[in-house]
Amino acid sequence: MPNNENPAAPRIVVVGSINMDLVARMVQLPRPGETVSGDSFQTIPGGKGANQAVAARRLGANVFMVGRLGEDSFGTILREHLIADGIETSHVFSTPSCSSGVALIGVESSGANCITVIPGANGQLTVQDVEASLGLITHAKAIIVQLESPTPAIAAAIQFAQQNGVLTVLDPAPAPPGRLPQELMRVDVLSPNQTEAEALTGIVVHDWETAAQAASDLQQHGAKDVVLKLGSLGAFVATRDGHTVRVNAIPTNIVDTTAAGDAFTAALTVALCEGRSLPEAAKFGCLAGTLACTRFGAQPAMPTRDELEKWSNSRLV
Repeated sequence: MPNNENPAAPRIVVVGSINMDLVARMVQLPRPGETVSGDSFQTIPGGKGANQAVAARRLGANVFMVGRLGEDSFGTILREHLIADGIETSHVFSTPSCSSGVALIGVESSGANCITVIPGANGQLTVQDVEASLGLITHAKAIIVQLESPTPAIAAAIQFAQQNGVLTVLDPAPAPPGRLPQELMRVDVLSPNQTEAEALTGIVVHDWETAAQAASDLQQHGAKDVVLKLGSLGAFVATRDGHTVRVNAIPTNIVDTTAAGDAFTAALTVALCEGRSLPEAAKFGCLAGTLACTRFGAQPAMPTRDELEKWSNSRLV
């Protein structure tokens, strides 16, 4: 047991990507062939896996990260940031002669963004790495996985977790066009955003009705519970027993949407580990995702439990 582990809090294992985000801010994102002047540039720790790990930890869970970093300066910095947040990194493996993952992020003044990911060491995560982490997975309450790491490693993590009764949560990003392999689809909770749901189903999700259609399609192809992240609308929940729930978002001023989905997924998982129902967990996810949108950056935007509760209470007054 790590020195900073809270025995009363759930254990969550995050298997996934760790990136350095290179963030350029500008009034408007460039069109193809266009050059625009930017306002600022920052290097910020990110990667969907690491973002979700940081968010889950700040919301009170004991978090163990499984992934890969390059033996470069970014790798050193990224590992130090995870440790500083209280995340256990003994299964974050170093990868010789390989760069750490990098994401090139453009953010315009409206908060909209576009992201290009260079996997680097993330692309070297293997089934053997996951097997070496089996002890972590079998003693976890839940695992969170994404698609910024090789499919065989992610599929192995899901399989090991399911064999040991561990809750499996998949954030299918970046979503490939067409169907996911069945070993990925059969997770306990599948939580795409609108764009990812469209890629996986072919259904353009733009309102509650199309969200319901997409969720039904995903369940017909293997997903158990589905939670669709719908941005300013909120979230659409479809449970395995046939119930559907609309969770409305709380309006707020949007600053940067870069890691809002990661905050949502982490909060959703933490809430489920604490025994909340799926609709209640989705509501908690919406709160975390919305608060993250009010801040710049990926990991810097992830709220603590105290911050989220105080902000939530202030919005309900």
